[in-house]
Amino acid sequence: MPSAPADPPLFYSRHIFMCTNVRPEGHPRGCCTARAAASGGVEKLRGYMREKAKTLGIENIRVNASGCLDRCEFGPNMVIYPEGVWYRYESQQDIDEIVETHLKDGGRVERLMLQPDQKKPS
Repeated sequence: MPSAPADPPLFYSRHIFMCTNVRPEGHPRGCCTARAAASGGVEKLRGYMREKAKTLGIENIRVNASGCLDRCEFGPNMVIYPEGVWYRYESQQDIDEIVETHLKDGGRVERLMLQPDQKKPS
């Protein structure tokens, strides 16, 4: 395999993509937006995550809205790069735990992590 040029430095230390996809009501796969309705919606939780990180002094991150991340059955979900760690979340408390444990302390919130080989809930 030919060698590639060195990658440039990261623009952000962490880049978070939070699914804000909307599917029609009753869609068999569901959607992250509908599953987060009880918590005020994914956009509200995305804004909350940005503010929580800012309050804790976590800098050089970007929290973006994303289209479908194709893990609909586990949603609402997000992925954090450069680590490539996927999480599901349901509440501000889940966001608090992800921000403090993953973004601030560099750990992982295992109870909320999604695994590549995870089977769809029945």
